[in-house]
Amino acid sequence: MARLLVTGGAGFIGANFVHWRLREHPGEPLVVLDALTYAGNLANLETVRDRAELRFVHGDIRDTALIERLLREQQLDTIVHFAAESHVDRSIIGPDAFIETNVVGTHSLLKAARRVWLEERAVPKHRFHHVSTDEVYGSLGPADPPFTETTRYAPNSPYSASKAASDHLVRAYQHTYGLATTISNCSNNFGPYQFPEKLIPLTIVNMLEGKALPVYGDGENVRDWLHVTEHCRGIDAILAQGAPGQVYNIGGGCELRNIDLVRSLCSVADRAFGAEPVLRARFPRSLAASAAGCAGSITYVQDRPGHDRRYAIDAAKLERELGFRCATAVERALQETFDWYVQHQSWWRGILDGSYRALGQRPFAVLQQ
Repeated sequence: MARLLVTGGAGFIGANFVHWRLREHPGEPLVVLDALTYAGNLANLETVRDRAELRFVHGDIRDTALIERLLREQQLDTIVHFAAESHVDRSIIGPDAFIETNVVGTHSLLKAARRVWLEERAVPKHRFHHVSTDEVYGSLGPADPPFTETTRYAPNSPYSASKAASDHLVRAYQHTYGLATTISNCSNNFGPYQFPEKLIPLTIVNMLEGKALPVYGDGENVRDWLHVTEHCRGIDAILAQGAPGQVYNIGGGCELRNIDLVRSLCSVADRAFGAEPVLRARFPRSLAASAAGCAGSITYVQDRPGHDRRYAIDAAKLERELGFRCATAVERALQETFDWYVQHQSWWRGILDGSYRALGQRPFAVLQQ
């Protein structure tokens, strides 16, 4: 039975992983550590707040002493490290926070793990799993093969550079000190609880609100899309079967141009409004409530600096060595994601108006500082 520390567990992917882990591994102790910065929200864990095996700690991954204390006191033997600054646009405007969290913070965790697990030998076996991104590999041309685990690193933004640095630190602690680490590099995630600055939730929320649907540049940038639940399944497989020192790519196997993705979401919304008249009353400003349809709101905006043209993941190693492959079709996943945002209007409205802070940081009965 593993005893997990999940960093960034109140964020988008981290919270989904917490939900997945509690559902698939009931009874296994799980400590969530989150600094609750702008994208960390305890409301993301509201439905599991009463689970006896779950504990929440409000803290910063740069606090090495705190990490050491948690590892010792809770006898934790596994770290799943999600905590990161992750929005490329924000990294262009203010890269310092990305270096602090993604590089310094990761090193803090590694130092604590080395001290407690290797020097003190506090647990019989351990695992440090680092969650990274396909952006560390740079950009692909239209005819280039997808990224593999041996693709040369070529990060093009402060965000991806900070993640590349953290990947190298994790690898170094494996090879230098013998820390049992694994790394996963994932493609673009989407699904419940995603902060509405990213493309899919932003598009859905703007559709419902009757706002413009911004698309960078010519809309031809290509991304490989991965539903967050599939990502959680992949990480779970790596924790169970992955070999220490190995890197595994987790991809959705679904490349889409940004403009095609936005048009697909428009079609999802138009069909939903046509099938459920009640949506027209709930979201009267949406173009889906009219004959025009949501696609009429698509607006091309100035491209961001250094915008990578194409990402694509080759996940053959994960399937070959661990028997894992994605099982969710992207069309169904987009529909389910749209439905989730429709059903959780109070969640994203709270974020947009700032009141989610009051909602999301209410004390939990079971989770403690």
